[in-house]
Amino acid sequence: MANKTLPTPADAHGYLAAIDDPVRRADCQALAALMERITGAPPVMWGASIVGCGSYHYRYASGREGDAPLAGFAPRKGDISIYLSCDLEARADLLAQLGRHKIGKACLYVRRLDEIDMAVLEQLVRESVAATEALYGTS
Repeated sequence: MANKTLPTPADAHGYLAAIDDPVRRADCQALAALMERITGAPPVMWGASIVGCGSYHYRYASGREGDAPLAGFAPRKGDISIYLSCDLEARADLLAQLGRHKIGKACLYVRRLDEIDMAVLEQLVRESVAATEALYGTS
């Protein structure tokens, strides 16, 4: 079984430029730039709504395998979902310094970038990318 969300030829910059809310648009463009700087890879659309930079191939013991963005996010209706592949619970010290956010298993949810500490977010993304590269390498 493979991951169903794959990179597409859609223009990530065009997708972000089309976001109606000017604050959300600027926040997402800043996230794309941050992730591009960290990964060294330009933003690419994964499916219809995920912007990802870089990629890696994973294969689990169960046989499930696929490709995923090394760093990515999705501008959802309420929050921006930032996909991190590090253990967020182990990053409690950093999360305590981040500012207003929620977390899921591998997602960090933020409403606006001006409500968080961008240096802390950058460190979380860097640690996530490093952990993923150490485990899987890159594609």
